[in-house]
Amino acid sequence: MGITTLLIVVVILAIAFDYINGFHDAANSIATIVSTKVLTPFMAVLWAAIFNFAAYFYFTDHKVANTIAKTVLEEYITLEVIFAGLVAAISWNLFTWYYGIPSSSSHTLIGGFAGSGMAYAWIMGANPFTAVNQSAILKTVSFIVLAPVMGMIISIIVTLIILNLAKRARPAVAERWFKICQLISSAALSFAHGGNDAQKVMGIIATALIAQQVIPDFESMPAWVPLSCYIAIAAGTMSGGWKIVKTMGTKITKVTPLEGVSAETAGAVTLGITEHFGIPASTTHTITGSIIGVGVVKRVSAVRWGVTISLLWAWVLTIPVSAVLGGITLAIIHFIL
Repeated sequence: MGITTLLIVVVILAIAFDYINGFHDAANSIATIVSTKVLTPFMAVLWAAIFNFAAYFYFTDHKVANTIAKTVLEEYITLEVIFAGLVAAISWNLFTWYYGIPSSSSHTLIGGFAGSGMAYAWIMGANPFTAVNQSAILKTVSFIVLAPVMGMIISIIVTLIILNLAKRARPAVAERWFKICQLISSAALSFAHGGNDAQKVMGIIATALIAQQVIPDFESMPAWVPLSCYIAIAAGTMSGGWKIVKTMGTKITKVTPLEGVSAETAGAVTLGITEHFGIPASTTHTITGSIIGVGVVKRVSAVRWGVTISLLWAWVLTIPVSAVLGGITLAIIHFIL
């Protein structure tokens, strides 16, 4: 396989991952609005896809993409390394989607890329841990905990504020207003999700173009890269992810329109903060923490903690499992092909 052909394959794989990311993570932005019956499943994915793509016109600094591009140090980046990382990320994403596990697409991509880079360093006789940008990895890993905690705290605060403001309102009137507000909060979450997640693939494609000297640096990324990434994630969202919708929308805690507004608002705010600082946070982790937050306001026992602990295991395992898959894939490419 020639270099030019492999570059094309890597770009296609990256866009395919972005599409898979869309339908894998669609549940995160539509689960509450579907479970509260504010929108039908089809209208919910259409609504989410529109705002996934709308983020293209706002998020132009690409800080998250830059962080992803620097996951593996430049001297250990080859097209084979990027290819292996993408294969690992796609494999784990499809596996978790099939079994309805809301794992993080962001962490899958980072883990696969880091693992293949470390394997390449080992093959070259270097210390594998020198291949990765440890500060970037540490920042990402820390937000496995921080993102859901931020989402939970913000959702608790928002819920308490809304309850205080609406305590004298008639239930029927309040319910109607919460359903309208949930359209806005769901749009905000989808907007933040698109802005955060599409950038991760942009970073991978830009890295591949730099590795082949198609472009000199990250700032020279051509316009088609962000455009194609936002189109892909929006198209993926249109495909839905109903198994994960069930887990996120009903199994963690029962969600009302009021609580849907709180959870989605908290998720959007958290993702907006992480995007501002260039942190590739997980939409999955963020909205899970936000949903837990609204459950805790009712009572601690309203949260099904057994389901939450199962999700936590998936979160903890995603980066190392993806890294191992990336390393194995790179080794197969190097030694067999």
